[in-house]
Amino acid sequence: MDKIIELTDRLIEKLNHIGEFLPLLAIRVLIAYEFFDAGVEKLKGQNWFAQIQDQFPFPFNLIHTDISWFLATWSEILASIAILVGFATRFSALSLIILDLVAWYSVHADSGYNVCSNGFKLPLVYLVLLLPLLFMGPGRASIDELIAKKYL
Repeated sequence: MDKIIELTDRLIEKLNHIGEFLPLLAIRVLIAYEFFDAGVEKLKGQNWFAQIQDQFPFPFNLIHTDISWFLATWSEILASIAILVGFATRFSALSLIILDLVAWYSVHADSGYNVCSNGFKLPLVYLVLLLPLLFMGPGRASIDELIAKKYL
């Protein structure tokens, strides 16, 4: 019985060690891919924000659509790269959370939950994935962690 307890303790210790970097790294990779892809799509596409500007929440409805398009495009691209490498992760996560909430409110909220009807399921999933990055940071496999070890 002692052998089983010892093996269990070692397994838990190894899982805890892996848990210090792998789950947050996996979230960062997924979020980075999704938002980078959306940003590149905007970069290559046409600005359609003018069609929905009246649906943007205040104060975003006051910003010219060209500026909103530029900010959304480059926030998605730059914040996703920063999250991928784990640099300025909390700031980047907060930026994408704001972007996600505006998109949820403006585009997806009235379409129900279903992804197939352009509903709010994906913005909800993105929000849930971004929250650990905001509150916990990027984890050990990150530039933020290297900076913290060196300077804090």
